[in-house]
Amino acid sequence: MSSELIDVLNENGVLTGEVLPRDEIHKKGLWHRAILVAIVNEKNEILMQQRSANKEKNAGMWDISVAGHISAGQDSLSAAAREINEEVSVLLGYRTEIKDFRYMYCFRKEQKFRDDFIERQFYDFFILRTSGVDDKTLYFQKEEVQAVKFVDLQTIQKMIENNELVERPEIYQVLTNFLFRF
Repeated sequence: MSSELIDVLNENGVLTGEVLPRDEIHKKGLWHRAILVAIVNEKNEILMQQRSANKEKNAGMWDISVAGHISAGQDSLSAAAREINEEVSVLLGYRTEIKDFRYMYCFRKEQKFRDDFIERQFYDFFILRTSGVDDKTLYFQKEEVQAVKFVDLQTIQKMIENNELVERPEIYQVLTNFLFRF
């Protein structure tokens, strides 16, 4: 299987014109862009996914609804829709449309997992509100996700305290502030 091609960015998030395979970008620790999406239902519960035990990083941990890289030449919204369709889909013909996403903000983060796996990413964070969807109507890509569930903010806080969540404090704080407005 060939590695996904990704646009390389400079430290300010500007395209360099270079496109490399994802594996090489991580090996060299080059800046690139990714998306995060919080899917929120009508009860203000957030869909959480448990990462596959086979994932290279954060295996078996709970994470925000959808996370993924932006492919070369792709924009953030298209990447968000693609990742939702790849990782978590809804039965009975539910379709996600780009107009349904709410852009929240962008942040950058550096993490070193190993000497040959360094992430330097600019994350574009979106919220996608849904209704009539519960975790029993969802199916997910087993290679990416072990389980999914909707949880409230109090449960997320407990999961953080128990070190069950992928470390994303930037996201959980913005999400908490957003949901308190509704």
